[in-house]
Amino acid sequence: MAITVNIYYTGVDGNARKFAEEMTAIGIVRDIRREKGNLRYEYFLPMEDRETVLLIDSWEDQAAIDAHHGSPMMEEIIRLREKYDLHMKVERYVSEGKGVPAGDLAFIRE
Repeated sequence: MAITVNIYYTGVDGNARKFAEEMTAIGIVRDIRREKGNLRYEYFLPMEDRETVLLIDSWEDQAAIDAHHGSPMMEEIIRLREKYDLHMKVERYVSEGKGVPAGDLAFIRE
């Protein structure tokens, strides 16, 4: 059962994008991807909102998320959020682990 958290970081004057760029440049993104239980950590830019960055953050289970939240790098992430004065909207999804339903396969082009 994987847990995926979508975090929408919103700021002004391109600050959300600057945050994601700095997270990548100083190696925090790389380090998070190496953490035990991390399945995905990736930023996306919404087409209609230039002041928001979407982070898709996926973990094997809640224990992996809790370990990540207890890691020293969280202090640096929080510092950067404050530096760029970002606000967050969070969505959380738990996978059923059953894959794509058969009825949906006809609509997927691989």
